[in-house]
Amino acid sequence: MKLVTGPEMAEIDRLTIEELGIPGAVLMENAGLQAVLVMERHFGTLEGKKINIFCGKGNNGGDGLVIARHLFNRKALVHVFLLFAEKEELKKDARINLDIARRMDLPLEYLSAGCDFPRLEQDISQGDLLIDAIFGTGLQEAPKIFYQQIIKLLNDSQKPIVAVDIPTGLCASTGNILGPQCIKAHLTVTFALPKIGLVCSPHRESVGILEVVDISIPAFISQNPTLKVELMEKEQIKKLFPQRTLSAHKGTFGHVLVIAGSPGKTGAGVMTAEATLRSGAGLATLGVPRSMHRRVETKTLEVMTTALPETSACTLSPLAAKPILQLAEKMEAIAIGPGLHTHPKTAVLVEDLIANLTCPTILDADGINNIPLGKLQFAKAPLIITPHPGEMGRLLGMSVQDIQANRLEVVQKTATSYKVYVVLKGDRTLIGDPRGNIYVNPTGNPGMATAGSGDILTGVIAGFLAQGFTPLAACCAGVYIHGLAGDLAKREKGECGMIARNISEQIPAAILDVLENQA
Repeated sequence: MKLVTGPEMAEIDRLTIEELGIPGAVLMENAGLQAVLVMERHFGTLEGKKINIFCGKGNNGGDGLVIARHLFNRKALVHVFLLFAEKEELKKDARINLDIARRMDLPLEYLSAGCDFPRLEQDISQGDLLIDAIFGTGLQEAPKIFYQQIIKLLNDSQKPIVAVDIPTGLCASTGNILGPQCIKAHLTVTFALPKIGLVCSPHRESVGILEVVDISIPAFISQNPTLKVELMEKEQIKKLFPQRTLSAHKGTFGHVLVIAGSPGKTGAGVMTAEATLRSGAGLATLGVPRSMHRRVETKTLEVMTTALPETSACTLSPLAAKPILQLAEKMEAIAIGPGLHTHPKTAVLVEDLIANLTCPTILDADGINNIPLGKLQFAKAPLIITPHPGEMGRLLGMSVQDIQANRLEVVQKTATSYKVYVVLKGDRTLIGDPRGNIYVNPTGNPGMATAGSGDILTGVIAGFLAQGFTPLAACCAGVYIHGLAGDLAKREKGECGMIARNISEQIPAAILDVLENQA
């Protein structure tokens, strides 16, 4: 499903109205009615419920007036607060619905700066439900003080709030809060397409339950390929998995080489290699510094191991390049970095490998920390990097705060500039491809913020690469399945007690969940 910015949604509306000829009033009517139907699903019958509706003077307010009319017809006790002076002119479609509301004798009350806030607070306290139709997706700056006072009043009421299209004060394009606070909705009903700010916001708690409703915008407009951001869905991920033939054997599903390990960090590589097998790869080999080989051998059963040349600090040496490149000739995918260390000589090895490997490669953890940004573009093979915000910040020379405030832009620019696939981990992990497309992952939970979780993700992506997935498909399926495995682990362990192995154990179940009913 495509995700859009505020301006992109405005252009979709314009094309629908001006070029197809669907009147804006029809879209507004559809939006209001669909919002009411969603409310009925969530709150049950609304007859007799006291519902206070707060309408601004734009199209969002017009949507609110349509909602008020349909609720009035359902015998709800509606009270509409118009947050503008009576003499102000509304836009055409909103004006139509205000005139209808007047002729129907809906209870309308105009509010402006200096209104009786104690009395308004009392009215709100006596109601059952609040509807926020103040500002929509066009808001680009902090609302004026009067609107901020209204937002605070609604939030402080502790009444359930339904946001129309987007909670007022939340930026549709970035998810940042415009002003001191935004509406904290229990339910948000958004129209045609989800907005980026609703899905990728660090303030997603303010969105509440998100429902996307059809308002009759044609699919060929809302699915325009110029829209670069997409929310991954289960059915889309399911289509990425090939059918397995009865004549298949372990070689059919590929061999992964994992280059990992340093003193105190051998577990990372083991978890990565095991995750490749849990995700369906036929074979996995773990390459570690020679002095760690014996202890790694005792940790693995299904994973093969190989000892590689090391430095005096027991990290991988540049001399390991030759045997790794020889091994790589028989591999379908390579993962470099879990627990690798940032020893200067190990960094030389990583640069050498990236410049010479010819099969799809994943750089994670110290694989990323060991390479300068400019060296990424010299990779011979398709290259995937899987940084968390701190690793991304080091790579780009940015603070973690700047990375987190500009996640989509950072991913898109890095992927297109250096022709790599970028998996920026975190809440709503993002995947960027060299063409500038961005894919947003909906699975996962805070319990996955635990040591080793990223190593598991690297293994899942590598396992899919080995089975013949394209780099983009491996990233999308890997991130989705990894997050879903975390969600399944949460059901058994909860968020606080979850460890990375719990996620790894659920990978097969997550794949089964996605492939359910596959022929």
